[in-house]
Amino acid sequence: MKTSNFLKMALMALPLVLASCGSKKVVQQEKPVVVNTEDAKFLDKVKENAVSTKFITSKVKFTVEVGAQNITLTGNLKMKRDDVIRLQLMAFGFVEAARLEFTKDYVLIMDRINKQYLKAPYISIDFLRNSGLNFNSLQAMFWNELFQPNRTTLSNEDMQKFTTNTDSEDVVISLSDTKIDYSWLANQNTGRIKMTNILYKDRLNGNSQLNWDYVGFTQLENSNKQFPNDMKVTLNTQNKEVKLGIKLNYIGHETEWETRTEISNKYREVNIDEILRRFMAL
Repeated sequence: MKTSNFLKMALMALPLVLASCGSKKVVQQEKPVVVNTEDAKFLDKVKENAVSTKFITSKVKFTVEVGAQNITLTGNLKMKRDDVIRLQLMAFGFVEAARLEFTKDYVLIMDRINKQYLKAPYISIDFLRNSGLNFNSLQAMFWNELFQPNRTTLSNEDMQKFTTNTDSEDVVISLSDTKIDYSWLANQNTGRIKMTNILYKDRLNGNSQLNWDYVGFTQLENSNKQFPNDMKVTLNTQNKEVKLGIKLNYIGHETEWETRTEISNKYREVNIDEILRRFMAL
């Protein structure tokens, strides 16, 4: 496959994986129970695993699989807590080919090769709005944390909305609303989240799911907290399965970088339908 087609595939996969729901592996939930004192203590343990550092920066190796096609790319991940998540894809190891930037207010997708971009609020993108995903939930998945739709932080009252069910060495944590079921699988001893699962229920178009698996962790410098450095994301919809591997290398806490991308007037703005048509034309 030509390099340009590899990059197109990666460009297609990242927005879909990060902004939709899907996977064949489903957390099998039994009937949830009311949170008791022990369950509340466990939920607090999960919450206490959160990393307090403000910045996370790292080299990243992406593996993307769409059907029979697969590719490995390098890139960079830069995150400022409660502010921005930026993913940069590199071509030939040193040329930035694409950039995805998530802030609280908008999503920016830049195609560096064809000099075009999409910049839109979350509510304007159907699959983000319908699946209840926004900046806070995306950040929580990158940082290995619990989350709730439209909540920036989780209060004690919010924590009581989760239900738990212990199964062997793991605990299933659940949260449901009309169309979306959220599940987390956490280790009973450490409280560390092993998997996040989101099920979006659509009777007309069929259900879709997102699995975010945490394969490996590393201890951060000057901290006793563990941070996920190897993640597998799987998206299943009615028509497509997309798999994305995100492996962090050389995690640091770089602070001297611009947290907002300035868009050159050489770039052409496209709408969501146009940019997705390019992604789906593979």
